[in-house]
Amino acid sequence: MADVVSPTVRSRMMSGIKGKNTQPEILVRRMLFASGYRFRLHRRDLPGTPDIVMPGRKIAIFVHGCFWHFHRGCRFAKMPVTRADFWKAKLEANMERDRRAVERLQGLGWRVLCVWECSTRDAKATVSLQGTLCEWIESDARLGEIGAPSRS
Repeated sequence: MADVVSPTVRSRMMSGIKGKNTQPEILVRRMLFASGYRFRLHRRDLPGTPDIVMPGRKIAIFVHGCFWHFHRGCRFAKMPVTRADFWKAKLEANMERDRRAVERLQGLGWRVLCVWECSTRDAKATVSLQGTLCEWIESDARLGEIGAPSRS
């Protein structure tokens, strides 16, 4: 199946995708702030440059896009049909980079939470997201992941 837009247009579209201050990230930040949590953003001195950092609690939060970080089993993480080899290698490299960043953060004594984009896009998931975030922060879990509930 061929792409529906020209390579030039596709390139321009892809280059316009933001890596920071995305809508899912802003939603998570608003929920955390409304819950009374204070945080720092995009700490470049930490492995993986976490999107949200709570230094006093040693918590690093990544807000991952389901496509770019290939959220397995998620309806938003579809492998592109065109240039499949390129995208497979790219998305696998992203997943490996994420895994290494989490390991390094944990090695430094940080707790790490990954909030998937689907948990901010699905109406059912968004209703409980703020409570789930707070519950994880107040727990002593070393690693966490929040995604949309599976469809039944």
